[in-house]
Amino acid sequence: MNFDNDTENKFRIDKWLWAARFFKTRSLASDAVECGKVLVNEARVKPAKAVAVGDRLDIRIGQVQFVVDVLALSNKRGSAPEAQKLYRETEESRQRRETIAAHNKALPQPFHFKGRPTKRDRREIERLKKGG
Repeated sequence: MNFDNDTENKFRIDKWLWAARFFKTRSLASDAVECGKVLVNEARVKPAKAVAVGDRLDIRIGQVQFVVDVLALSNKRGSAPEAQKLYRETEESRQRRETIAAHNKALPQPFHFKGRPTKRDRREIERLKKGG
């Protein structure tokens, strides 16, 4: 992976987010930036905005929020360990994500039907309805 700290090279925010593996496709990254789910230094930007080393990014993906500092620039997608060298997540962000994950893990899992009940399932349901 080519890490460039040169200010002459311009890297679009959507390409950087894709290269850093926050989004699976560049179009998903572009849509997230366009919708305001990615803030650069606490400001909304367009997908073509150039990202620079030292910028702070607020990235919301579903319920998860990352706050990261840009350490290096790249617009080529590489392996996950190489992508993690592009940024450093803040400690508050990491703790908040871990807290949310622990809370979600503690919630009861929703019951999903696997289809039509079998004869055995039907008998169990009837037994539970009668209270015996």
